[in-house]
Amino acid sequence: MQYTIESRQLTNEYSHRPSFDPGIDQTLIEAVSPDDAIGEFVRRNDSELVSLHSPARGQESIATVKKNDSVYLVRVYAA
Repeated sequence: MQYTIESRQLTNEYSHRPSFDPGIDQTLIEAVSPDDAIGEFVRRNDSELVSLHSPARGQESIATVKKNDSVYLVRVYAA
């Protein structure tokens, strides 16, 4: 199944302030589940999974991911 991954920078570790770039990056990933899609996204981007919330129902998962000095909100849903 194909999943859309939206990532948005939340904070920058050095400034400890919210990001001023409201841009959302989108990526398509083939995976069996939303959780597997987030795992693949983390591997591809050489980042670290901080938290993951997968509701019991539905096809959407929300994660917090850290890469270098920034924290990102990641949303995954069926494409």
